[in-house]
Amino acid sequence: MKTFYVTTPIYYVNDVPHIGHAYTTIAADVLARHHRQLGEDVFFLTGTDEHGNPAARAARKRGLTPQEHADEMVVKFRELAERVDATNDFFIRTTDAEHGAGVQQFIQKLYDAGDIYLKSYSGLYCSSCEAFYSEKDLVEGKCPDHGTVPEVVEEENYFFRLSAYQQQLLDYFDSHPDFVRPASRFNEARSFIEQGLEDISISRASLEWGIPIPWDEKQVVYVWVDALLNYITALQYSREQDLFSRFWPADFHLMAKDILKFHAVIWPALLMASGNELPRHLFVHGYLLMGGHKMSKTRGNVIDPFEVMDKYGVDAFRFYCFREVSFGQDGVISMEGFESRYNSELANELGNLLSRTIAMVSKYNEGRVPERATESTELATSAGDLRLVATASLAQADLSTCLDQIWRFVRALNKYVEDSAPWTLAKNEADRDRLLDVLYNLVEGLRVCALLLHPFMPRTAGEMLRRLGQPHAAADLSLEKAEWGGALSGAQVEVADPLFPKLV
Repeated sequence: MKTFYVTTPIYYVNDVPHIGHAYTTIAADVLARHHRQLGEDVFFLTGTDEHGNPAARAARKRGLTPQEHADEMVVKFRELAERVDATNDFFIRTTDAEHGAGVQQFIQKLYDAGDIYLKSYSGLYCSSCEAFYSEKDLVEGKCPDHGTVPEVVEEENYFFRLSAYQQQLLDYFDSHPDFVRPASRFNEARSFIEQGLEDISISRASLEWGIPIPWDEKQVVYVWVDALLNYITALQYSREQDLFSRFWPADFHLMAKDILKFHAVIWPALLMASGNELPRHLFVHGYLLMGGHKMSKTRGNVIDPFEVMDKYGVDAFRFYCFREVSFGQDGVISMEGFESRYNSELANELGNLLSRTIAMVSKYNEGRVPERATESTELATSAGDLRLVATASLAQADLSTCLDQIWRFVRALNKYVEDSAPWTLAKNEADRDRLLDVLYNLVEGLRVCALLLHPFMPRTAGEMLRRLGQPHAAADLSLEKAEWGGALSGAQVEVADPLFPKLV
């Protein structure tokens, strides 16, 4: 059986979850659900990054130990995954003892091979992003991500020979042009490597909150090395049997663009040094912007994903994330934009289409799905093409294109209703067969649409199938069943409240 392994970055516990965390988690869930529909063996990983200075500082502010703080915050991140209906197979914590043991084993191997060495170092360090910067990386003397002035840190640390892997990394990029997506991020990462790599510190002597260096317990593992290794360690202990040989390499690491360097440069080099395969793809998405700025509590331009889901529903939120913003690009979001799409596309175009179809089947055929249509229709061809396009798009993690193509089909179904005018056909007994063909085609179009929408809107897809009298259990969601002509004839449809009540 073909396997599929998808990950989110592990989320840092210095603060509560926000919409950006939800965005990446939903994206990974869309891919995981789609590949399960393809009949593949899927492993979907998310979790929390709990070591390092910012977490320790946040704990001190709250009068807690770092572990107490992490234990409280992780509940909120687990809740977020549950609320967005994520189907993750494991939730990793970097404070898990098994993860710590795996990290120590990994870096011990590199140390024994001579890829890690001790030296004194002085550099510009941003404690918020746990990273050293050179002068050329700063923006007006400040950290490019946090806008704070880095402090000069002098320590004796253990360093990884990143520079030794520069040419190997360039060769890999050149032979794998789809390693990082979209292409703009590939070019950005390759350019960074081409400018020259310096060895990086992989330990900290000034920290206590972290995983001890196995051969020198006076130092702890640099939080980013600790965090990156979760993609491997989770496979080693999430189940009774080691899953590493079954699922590695990962098919997709999903992340926001601010952590591209760590994933596209440092992580591949660590894997090369350890003799492991590199992940097949990194997909780097942009920021969700409000008022032209990245969302932050300081600016007061944050959308609370929990409030949105409470008010409008989980599926509406999942839909908006990838309908409003092209996945992979920065994009502006707003509550006004959300409500506009909700009314025009979810309430009017999809919800109303379902309600009209069911109402007409109830009125004109006693609530029973007609026999398969005898006429050939362009809808059948469009549905077949749509399945191929959707599968091809999601193979590239192009979520927005996939959703756009599905919505073109929704609009084609609405046009089919108007062009066919079943209410007119119902007035003439001579048009009875034509009427039943139209009703069948509408039910069938909606059935196919529901199967293709499932990764994006799982609750909605299940409810659509249920109201149409079609099989809707997990076993019935296979994309093989999206072949045109599979509607269960004779099934009883159900008239119900609007799928998406219109906002006033």
